[in-house]
Amino acid sequence: MDNARHQFETSGSSSSSRGGGGSYGRIKCSCGRDAVVRSVKNGPNVGLKFHGCPLWPDTGCGFFKWIGVRDEVDDLRFQLFEKETTIAELEMHKQMLEDKVKRVQLKKENLEEDVQELKGEVSQMRIELMKSARNERNFSLALVLSWVLFGIVIMAFK
Repeated sequence: MDNARHQFETSGSSSSSRGGGGSYGRIKCSCGRDAVVRSVKNGPNVGLKFHGCPLWPDTGCGFFKWIGVRDEVDDLRFQLFEKETTIAELEMHKQMLEDKVKRVQLKKENLEEDVQELKGEVSQMRIELMKSARNERNFSLALVLSWVLFGIVIMAFK
């Protein structure tokens, strides 16, 4: 920014001045007087307005401030602030996603444990089902044999 200001200051341009601050507000120069608004009349900055000391060039005050020219340092600070804000937001979002991943992984592990337990229960139920089927077959056979034996006993007593 100093280079830009230096370029503007040393361009050899002439200027005209207007008393008071007008719509630009009251600005004091380095020697304490109300700065005047001047316009560059020639050179590369023709038409640009700036605040200057009302006693210039007869005094060594040297006060100079461009009107409407954005301060590069402020621009860079604002850009830096925006970038830092974006980084902070992204870091928060990243942390939220990492937390969510941890929760989902924990839930997955719990579900995997539940699945293993259910597989064990299914295996136990199959074993019990096979035992029940075998017992049912044995009981059916015992029932048939008991009726046959009953029939034989009844025939023997006749």
